[in-house]
Amino acid sequence: MSLFLVRHAKAGKRSQWDDDDSLRPLVAEGIRQAEVIANSIAPLQPTALFSSPFVRCMQTLEPLSKTTGLHVAPHDLLAEGVDFIRTVEWMHTLADGAVMCSHGDVIPEVIDALERRGMEVSGFRESRKGSVWVLNHLDGEFVGGHAWPPPRFE
Repeated sequence: MSLFLVRHAKAGKRSQWDDDDSLRPLVAEGIRQAEVIANSIAPLQPTALFSSPFVRCMQTLEPLSKTTGLHVAPHDLLAEGVDFIRTVEWMHTLADGAVMCSHGDVIPEVIDALERRGMEVSGFRESRKGSVWVLNHLDGEFVGGHAWPPPRFE
């Protein structure tokens, strides 16, 4: 049984964005990354899609939503600056196959917290934009996690 924790795909640079940062969208490469992520997760039969309410996260899950017919539900516990312990507790309530999209400040903290609680992390620790953590759980506990690297284009 697995959950998927996605780092949003490549967005425009924060330093070059003058509007509210929560509105910063994906760039063309990020849209392509989101499509590859969708093609990787869709065959694994996701059951629910949750996202930070930030535009770049919602956009990252849009291709998966179109492929699966699942609605992307915005959730504040995936937003930047969140109390990651609350996020970890919420994750324990999710059904198998749930997909979450969050940010670079949240994901490493969540992975570290799950590891402190006994989850085995295998492979390279990945939190670059477009990476996906596959989190295995058993009897309500996260027991293993590994990351897929982000899609890259030449």
